[in-house]
Formats: sequence, structure tokens, C-alpha cells
Amino acid sequence: MGSIAHSDVRPPAERGFFARLGVFVVHKPWWVIGAWVLLAAVVLATAPALPKAADQSDALPRDYESIQAMTLGQQAFPSAFTPSMVMVFQRADENPLGAADSAKVAEVVRGLEAKRIPHVEQVLPGNPSPNGAVQLAAVKMPQFTQSNLTELTDAAKQLRTEVKGLVAGTGLKVGTTGAAAQQIDQAESASSGDAIVFIATILLILVLLLVIFRSPIIALLPIVLIGIVSQVANGLIAHTVKLFGLETDASISSMLIVVLFGVGTDYILFLMFRYRERLRAGDDPKSAMVAAVSRVGEAIATAAVVVIIAFLAMTLSSFGFFRSMGPSLAIAVGATLLAGLTLVPAVVSLLGTKVFWPSKAWRREPEAARFAAVGRGLGRKPGLVAGVSGAIMVALALGLVNFNPTFDLSSGSLPETAESQVAMKDLQKGMPPGATNPTNVYLRADNGSALDQSTLDEYAAKLRGVDGIGPVAPPAVNGDRTVANFLVPLTSAPDSDAAIATVGGPLRETAHAAAPPGTTALVGGMTAVYVDIKDIMNRDYALVFPVAGLLIMLVLALMLRSLVAPLYVMASVGLGFAATLGATTLIFQNFAGEPGLIFMIPLIIYMFVVALGTDYNILMMARLREEVREGLTPRQAAAKAVRHTGPTIAAAGVILAGSLGALMLAGNSMLAQMGFALAFGILVAAFVMALFFVPSVTALIGHAAWWPGHGDRANGAPEPTEQLQAVGDR
Repeated sequence: MGSIAHSDVRPPAERGFFARLGVFVVHKPWWVIGAWVLLAAVVLATAPALPKAADQSDALPRDYESIQAMTLGQQAFPSAFTPSMVMVFQRADENPLGAADSAKVAEVVRGLEAKRIPHVEQVLPGNPSPNGAVQLAAVKMPQFTQSNLTELTDAAKQLRTEVKGLVAGTGLKVGTTGAAAQQIDQAESASSGDAIVFIATILLILVLLLVIFRSPIIALLPIVLIGIVSQVANGLIAHTVKLFGLETDASISSMLIVVLFGVGTDYILFLMFRYRERLRAGDDPKSAMVAAVSRVGEAIATAAVVVIIAFLAMTLSSFGFFRSMGPSLAIAVGATLLAGLTLVPAVVSLLGTKVFWPSKAWRREPEAARFAAVGRGLGRKPGLVAGVSGAIMVALALGLVNFNPTFDLSSGSLPETAESQVAMKDLQKGMPPGATNPTNVYLRADNGSALDQSTLDEYAAKLRGVDGIGPVAPPAVNGDRTVANFLVPLTSAPDSDAAIATVGGPLRETAHAAAPPGTTALVGGMTAVYVDIKDIMNRDYALVFPVAGLLIMLVLALMLRSLVAPLYVMASVGLGFAATLGATTLIFQNFAGEPGLIFMIPLIIYMFVVALGTDYNILMMARLREEVREGLTPRQAAAKAVRHTGPTIAAAGVILAGSLGALMLAGNSMLAQMGFALAFGILVAAFVMALFFVPSVTALIGHAAWWPGHGDRANGAPEPTEQLQAVGDR
């Protein structure tokens, strides 16, 4: 056999960019590996640390009412504060607190102030609850920002340790909650959760690849190579986040793990299955790798571009969490794509067939392949297959009827055993749910004149008439009496659906409508932040979904050279999205009894299922086109495509679903819901959409599926006009 680089017998499919890339990588493997080593060294040596968002309000644009209210409150009442940490004292025997117990609480508070803990500005003891179950103490610390997050978290940790030491032997017990306590618990939960997700992902990939290929080398290949790529990707993400002033969330690190290893393993599988197929067809190892890169390179690149577009569409979101997550995940996928088309084939070309050691199964095609039978059945009855697979997705989508979004990011991202969560439950033994985080209603005089007392009394009376709020105390007024702050305790938990409905509805409506002429009312506080997040998400659903969908359809149209196929491919993806969200709602709300799903779940499902799930549709459509170009009928092409591509899609789907499903082990309900939804969505995309629905619909539509580009035309076949002319000549 002559040199690969100069061979004149390559089929048309192996000419072009990806064939040239394959030739270069296979013949210059050490250059490619060296370039990756150099890139990794430079990126890691210069990468900054990732900044973290301090709380939910950091994710909101500055023009939302809750943020405007917070700014006004800080300007008008600089000495007022919302406690960064709340200490919840109760008797160890859980009997009511007495006078002696309250005296011990005061002594503990004095002891804390004597410790002079850095950044702890003040500790104020409160009165026992009316039923004597608990007594609170409020801790004042500076506002959490990106620049002081680490220092304040360390101070909160020290405070938590010191108060427990002072309580020892007093007959009391204490727990801490509030923003600072939740920050500690989130950091600890994220660290342990990342480790669990990482270990579970690695073990899953190892086991499944060992089962599929029976080779420890192939099993370890993704772990080693993607491990290197992940470091490069993390460094590039850190550079990007710092350059554009973005923020990250603790859960992004867990998402990056599963995206990098899940997507990276998918791309390696796409390549290795085609490499093995070409070896079985008689190609030598180097020719087989060139053929693999040239045949699946376009599908891998298109799949990655689709994922990147979907993730970058998140930058259109007004919610800071998504604006930061989108570019981070897009960079990770871009690095994985580059490695899949360069680093992986370079390493495999050096190993040759030794990559399959010690298995010999790569040498022969399985005789009774299950996917061959599936393909034959689909080819014979595509209408039945399309109807059944479509009906399954529609049935699952019915679960959407009960879908209810929740906005409790704090508890949703923490295990129930976290101290801040336990202390919050203890607090509610003696206090109304909204007592520790009341809503603020600020009344500001627009002309700078003083607010008179009668005006304030009338306004307070109107606020007291709103259903869902507790007693409204007389307001605090700033020095020149131009701003008044009404503390409005809610009768529901600040993060509950009822509280959000109260603040977003009657409270804001009353506050605005009752504001006297010449004044402006602003409603703020954490519940108001949730109300604004809900508004943002409704806007994002109306913008991000269609933009991402249209861009993905454009990419599919360019890759398939068809206007018809992208329509039903995206329709299948839409069905898959609805089926996934419906099934997740059924599992967590109907069966597990949770009040709702974390509000961001629909957008996360859409981005991942539409993007990652489309990978398998792209791989199937590319193989369908390849087979029909060889002269097969649409039904024969569908049968053969399922036979040869089915094992790849099934293996990749199981591994990616397992990787994403590892999020369920992270220890909090938010990632558990995400993990289940994404794993289920990928399984639907692989085993319902890509293996059954899309090829069966393509077989039913026939050659019209490739209109107007006629990408299905057999190699060397004349144009339809030429065929008609030939008939006329005869």
C-alpha cells in the first residue's frame, strides 16, 4: 500500500478538510502531542482563580426593583443590616428557655465579641421566641462580594467554631444559619460533591468501556486524555471569566466534570467505533484512523458546534448564573472537540491495534448483532416505529401538567443535614418563617422633602391590609426623613411559592399604588429577589429557547444540506425535551413529594438535551446519508445505519447519561434533579429519538428528506435533470 498522504484511491468521502486533518495527525503524532503539552503548560501557568458569586442577587441586573431597593436601603440606612449569620440557641433537652438560659445566651454573645474575630462587626442578642423554644442572635458582617468572599467565609467558620465552644457545658445548643452559614455549607458540599461526582464518573466510564471493548487501554484512554484536556479547559475558562468580568457558581465545577468526561468520551467512542469498523474492513491501522477522522470528523465537529451554540445562547440570559455557565461549558466542549480530532487520533495512531489489547474481538464483526435485527425491523415497518416512539415521548410529556418551579436556591443546593438547614428548621419552632428575613418596603420622597408622620402611618395601615404578611412595625426613618423602611414579615417561608406570590402580587401592587404623590415605593429583600428571578426566567424562556433552536437548525441544514431533515430532527428534540421535563416532574413532584423543581431545570434540560441529544441525531443522519449515497433505498439505508451506528449511539448514550446522572450523588436536591433530568433526557435522545424516531421518519419521507441539497445522491449519480434527458434521448 502506498503512502496515505499521496494515495489516489481514497473514496470521495475521504477527501476534504477532515481527511487532510487525519493524514496530518496520523503522520505527525508527536507534533500534535507536543503542541498539547505546550498549550497545557502555558494555560495552567497563567490561569487566574475563578471568581464566585456571593448570593442570588449577584445574578440580577441592576435595573430590577429588588436591586434598586437594596441600593436605596444601603444609602439611606448605612448602619442597618440584614444579619449575615443568625445563631439559633435552644436548650439541649429541648425544654422552653428560662431567664437563666437567656442570661447564658447574653454571656455567650459577650464572649464572642471579646474574641475580636476579624470581619465580625457586631453580635446582637434577641429576645426568646414567644413560646420559649428558641432565642436568636444576629451577626453583622460586611456584605459578601467577589473580593472578600474567601475572607468572610473563613471568619464565619471561626465564628461557628467559637460559639460552639462557648456553649459547651451551658445546657444549651446552638446552630447557625443565614447567608454566611449557607456559604460555608455550600463550599463544603460543593467540595465533597465534586469529589463524589468525579469518582462516580470515572468509575462508570472505566467499567462501561471495559465491557464494550474489553481493553484496559481504551478504558483508561478517555480518563487520561480528558483529564489533561479538563485542566486546559478550566484554565481557559478562568481566563475568559476574568477577561469579561463574569462570575461562576459552585455547581458549575460539578457540571464541568460531567460535561468534559461525558462529551469527551462520546467523541472518543464515535471515533473508535469507526476506527474498529475500518480495521475489520481490512484497512491498516494508519489508513483506518485517517478514514475514521474523515468519516466521522464532520459529525463530531457539527455535534460540538451545536452544543457550543446552545451553551453560548445562555449569554442572552439576563440571569447571571446562566450568562457565566454558558461560555464556561462552551469552552469546555470546544477544547474537547479539538482534542477529539487531534490528540486522541494522534495517541491511537501511535498505539495502533495495541489499543485493543488484550481483546481480539476487534478483528471480526459480531455475527448476530442485536442492532442488525433492530435495523431490519425498522426498515420493514418505519411507520409503526415512528408512531410508537413518538407516542412514548408524548405520554411522558403529559407530566408537564403538574410542573411547578421553585426558587429556593439556598436549600436546593444544600443537603438537609447541613447545619444552616438544620438551624433554619430549629428556628421555625418558635418564630414565623419570614421573621429572620423580612421583606423591606422603602418609601422615598422624590422632591427631597421630609416624610410626615401621618403619611407614614397611613401608608403602614395600607400595607397591613395585604394578605400573607405579619404585623408591620412603625418604620425606621433616615436622618433627613426622606426615606422610610417598613419591615414586612411574611407569614410564609421567604423562599416559598406563597411568599413569592404575595410579594410579586398584592404586596408590590399595594406598595406602589398606595405611595403618596411625590414619593416612590420600592419592595426589596430576598423574596423580592426571587420574584425578579422568576420574571427573568420567563423572559429567558421566550428568548433563549427559540434563538438556540433556530441556530441549531441552521447548523443542521448546513451539515445535511437539507431544509426538510432539520425540521423533523428538531421536532424530535422538542418532544424529547417535553418528555424529559414531564418525567422529571412525575418523579420528583408526584412520587418523591417535593414541592417543585428548581426553577432553572427547564433551561438546563433544553440546553443539554437539545445540544447533547442532537449529537446522536447528527451521527445517525450522517450515517443515513452515507448509506443512501452508496445506492441503498431510504429503508435499506435506515436499516444499515441503525445496524452500524446503533452500538455507537447506545454506548455513548449510556456513558453520557451515567456521567450526567452522577450529579445525583452530589448530595443536594438541585443537582439531584439536574442529574436525573439530564441522564433521562440523554437516554431518551439516544434510545428513542436517534435509534428509532429519526431514522424511521427519514425512511418514511424517503429522498425528500434531503431536499433541496440532494445530499443523498449516490456517488457519481447523474443529476435528476440529466436522468430525465437520458430517458428522452432513448
